[in-house]
Amino acid sequence: MPEPVPILLPDEPGAASIAALPGVLPLYYRDDDVLPIGGEVAEVLVAADRSPVGAIAMMAQLPRLRLVQTMNAGVEPWIPQVPAHVLLSNARGAHGGATAEWAAATLLALTRDLPLYVRQQDRHVWSSRLGGTLMGSRVVVLGAGDLATELRRRLEPFGSQVTLVGRTARGDVRGFTDLPGLLATADAFVIMVPLDDSTRGLVDARFLAQLPDGCIVVNAARGAIIDSAALLAELRSGRLRAALDVTDPEPLPSDDPLWDAPGLLVTPHVGGFAPGRAERIWAVVEEQLRQYLGGRNPDNTVSR
Repeated sequence: MPEPVPILLPDEPGAASIAALPGVLPLYYRDDDVLPIGGEVAEVLVAADRSPVGAIAMMAQLPRLRLVQTMNAGVEPWIPQVPAHVLLSNARGAHGGATAEWAAATLLALTRDLPLYVRQQDRHVWSSRLGGTLMGSRVVVLGAGDLATELRRRLEPFGSQVTLVGRTARGDVRGFTDLPGLLATADAFVIMVPLDDSTRGLVDARFLAQLPDGCIVVNAARGAIIDSAALLAELRSGRLRAALDVTDPEPLPSDDPLWDAPGLLVTPHVGGFAPGRAERIWAVVEEQLRQYLGGRNPDNTVSR
């Protein structure tokens, strides 16, 4: 009988499903940067759903490490830190539905001017104006992964024409080279791509200038993908509106001018927070580890 695979697990209730997998030797840790007794033999590190700084430091103490499995979809801090011989797998599939729901909700709210009416209600003002509609709207989504496909599923029943844009064209997904033509006629532009060297600062003043007047910009990815100063200028001019669940930096400082920008809806990185979140994360993590224990690379392995 083969030796069980030592797996470092955060000391959380959800980890019990992993510990129950056949062929697993569970090693629990409470602090991300403190190895439990015997933890140095771990072959797999399941990184807790919090700041990765401590877990990255702990990783350096694991000479037998072969897989880092995160509980987040975004793995930007891990990519430069995980050695080439170690697999890196994320929790893609756990957060897509909830984040897509947030994006659809904020897009609908801005389209129908709900923030305006909330402010009027606070002042006891009854005044209406002709808003927009998602029926027949053209929504361009920068991204073609789990979040983007989940958003398309939610918007198409409203009558929206949703175009997904990936790095390269495939099937019904358009490529980055098609963006100029797509942006020029977009009623809404939604960002759902990972943050890396190619996307950091991608949505700058020149990029935003390609969007037509009245377009709504929604960022459900990472704050650093947008040039905040360029977006602020567009918001102040009244040409664009936006919804941001992510900012750069986070938390957004209390004196940041984005707080008072006209036409902007800001939420504190809550897109993926919905009932059942922990259960969804652990279900994805469990499936990835089953695949690894079965002798193959997890489906969510990140290319580096």
